[in-house]
Amino acid sequence: MSIEDCKLVEFPKITDVRGNLTFIEGQRHIPFDIKRVYYLYDVPGGSDRGAHAHRGLEQVIISMAGSFDLLLDDGKKQKKFQLNRSYHGVYVCPMTWRYLDNFSSGAVCMVLASAAYDEADYIRDYATFSAETA
Repeated sequence: MSIEDCKLVEFPKITDVRGNLTFIEGQRHIPFDIKRVYYLYDVPGGSDRGAHAHRGLEQVIISMAGSFDLLLDDGKKQKKFQLNRSYHGVYVCPMTWRYLDNFSSGAVCMVLASAAYDEADYIRDYATFSAETA
């Protein structure tokens, strides 16, 4: 897979004067079954998150509140997304370095993952990532 496989995904949005509703179904709106959900919040201004890649894990990253930037890198090309709508997400394929920054006050980042946590799947050093993607 390459950076071209990482793309913005729009989820269904049901509008209502009482408030909007969005839903996400694995294998329908995203290309995997959801095995884990986690979220980042209370990220201090000026801080960043991510700065790693996964060998096999697929993810969808969503801004549930506020905004932040997502920079993706496949070792050859980079792609940047600004996430600020809860009905948009970015599909992140395996072997893609991800870096999140520019968090607004009150931002909440939710991540849908294709597998349970596995430390062995992480690549936390960019030089190692570069060598594995060369």
